[in-house]
Formats: sequence, C-alpha cells, structure tokens
Amino acid sequence: MARPLDVCIRGAGIVGRTLALLLAGERLRVGLVSTPHEQPDSTTDVRAYALNAQSRALLESVRCWPGETSATPVLGMHVRGDDGGEVNFRAADQGTPALAWIVDVAALQTRLIEAIRFQPLIEELTEPQSAALTVICEGKTSRTRTEFGVEFDVTPYGQRAIAARVICEKPHQQLAHQWFSNGEILAFLPLDGVAGNSMALVWSVMEDRVGPLMSLNSDEFTQALQEASHGVVGGLTLISGRAAWPLQLARANRWVGEAGGRSWALAGDAAHTVHPLSGQGLNLGLADVDKLVQVLKPRDYWRSVGDQRLLRQYERARKADVMSVGFTTDGLQQLFAQGAMPWPAVRNWGMSGFDASGAVKKWVVRQAMGLR
Repeated sequence: MARPLDVCIRGAGIVGRTLALLLAGERLRVGLVSTPHEQPDSTTDVRAYALNAQSRALLESVRCWPGETSATPVLGMHVRGDDGGEVNFRAADQGTPALAWIVDVAALQTRLIEAIRFQPLIEELTEPQSAALTVICEGKTSRTRTEFGVEFDVTPYGQRAIAARVICEKPHQQLAHQWFSNGEILAFLPLDGVAGNSMALVWSVMEDRVGPLMSLNSDEFTQALQEASHGVVGGLTLISGRAAWPLQLARANRWVGEAGGRSWALAGDAAHTVHPLSGQGLNLGLADVDKLVQVLKPRDYWRSVGDQRLLRQYERARKADVMSVGFTTDGLQQLFAQGAMPWPAVRNWGMSGFDASGAVKKWVVRQAMGLR
C-alpha cells in the first residue's frame, strides 16, 4: 500500500509543478492536481515571462531550464517616458550575464511536465486527496482559496494586457524596450535566442481601448504597434494571435491556515498579483515556492509539513517581499496614469534623475534581478 500524501498541490501551472519537483527532491510524497487548461499549447500560447537570476537558479535545480532558443538573455533595457524621460539598464553595469531571461511559457511548461513523469514520488491527480499540507497554486481565480474562506483584496486597474508576438525588421540584439504613454505601457521582449529578431509584446491599455485594438486586422494592429513603439525595432510583422486579460493588484489576507484538521498554504497568483510593468509576477510565485521549501526542509523529524509555526514563517517572509514589489509597481502605474500637469514633467524628470543615480539605480536593479 502506498504511503499517504505528504503534500497535495492544487494547480499544475509553472508554480505548482516547480513546487512538486522540489518537494519530491526532499523525499516527500506529492499529489499534483491538474486540469485540462493547464496543459501547454505552443501553437496558441503567446505569453512569455521575464525571469530573474533567482528564478533561473531554482528551475535549474530541478533541471527544467529551457534551451537557448526558449530562454533569451536580456543584455539591456531601454525605458522611455511620455515627456522625454529615459532610463537605461545594462547587464554589464551589474557584472552579470543578463538582466533577465525572456522565457517561452509553453517551452518551460513542457520541461516541467517531462521532469514530473520521471519523478516516482509525484502522483498526478484529477481530484484533490487528503494530505498533511495542501498548497493552493490555482491562480488568481482560485476556487479552493474561496472555499477556505480567504479574502482576496482586489484593486482593478481599469486596464487589460494585450499579448502577442511579432517579427522585427531589425535583430533585437537582446534588448528589451518599454514605453509609458498616456497611462498605457508597451513592452517588447526579445525571443528566440541571441540572434533572434522576434519579440513578445505586452501592451497594457485602458479598458475602452481593448475592444477596438483586438478587433483590428493584423495589418492595422501592426500599424498601431509601429506608432506606439516609434519604429525603434524597424518594421513589424504580427506572427501570432492576440490574448487579453484584466490587470489588478490583489493580495490574500491570509496565506496559511487550517481546514478540517489539515493545513493549507497559498502560493503564486492565488496569493497575490501585481501589475506586469516590472515583469515580476512569476518571479514572485517562484520565490514563494523557494521560501516554502526552505522553511520545510530543515524541520525536525517529528514536525509535520503542515506545522503552523513553520507555515507562518513562510507567510511572514513572503508577505513582506510581495508588499514591497506591489507597492512599487502600483506607485509607478498610478504615477504614469496621471495626465494633468505637472505630473508628466515631474515623472520624466524623476526618470532621468534615477538613470543618473549610480549606486541607487544599481541596488534597485539587483533587487529586481533577485540578487539580494
């Protein structure tokens, strides 16, 4: 008879699968509850994530870092304001090989799925099973979080993110670009390796602009992108469909607790969401995973993985980090949403001052890179 599950993970996205592999590496028996929509589809999934050095190290530890063409190192990033302000980030200034890596979502999910198939301590489930600890990784619309009576404080931004992929006339040279304009944010992220000329885009636009942009044909949408990006990467060709989703700042009021005599914990988007302008969403989720394993790994032999004292250590540590990132991204979003004078001049003056700030700028960049 198989021994009972130590941990049941509800949600088999990137965060849930990474956690399952790490816990199995600690000789814990793990149940992973997945749903059909969590299976990767490289033909329709246009998302890409900017992963920092800490996330890369975590994924490498479970041998799931994608190949070179699916994880493109970013050597620099050029951020432009709406009134002449600019900030430039360079990996060389940090003494690191990359500021981040732009990772194809489907490629990463495929690597995780393959790794799990060869891990005998992970059992893939279609329904939850009893375990000493249940970890909820179901995303921002988690039903289990609601069932456990957790409040999810949501602040809508009145924006949606539009994602797609384009081929650029010019090679991307491993550079990322971001434009702040009229309360909207457009980001171009390099794809397909060091010699590639395709990019993933995330365009955060106001709600009343989503319908018109999504209804444009390919040529019309490309023209709108061309204007918003000021032709920086040359001519553009749309090579994918478009996806859109609402943006919000959200945090759960509790990250750990007990239900029916068993412990539970939240991780990833089930616990928090932030604006994508800083590219920290998945990095925060993987940092949750890292911290939870760090807390459970050195426990006394007699202490359960569901021990509330340990889980509260995890909650305290991650709440503080997420609150810091959320405060920063929310502040930037609110600042650039202000259209009346003198805000454009003030924020663009601030961008230029930050770009010349030396040690302060370097410290902020290293925080974002996970190099604390």
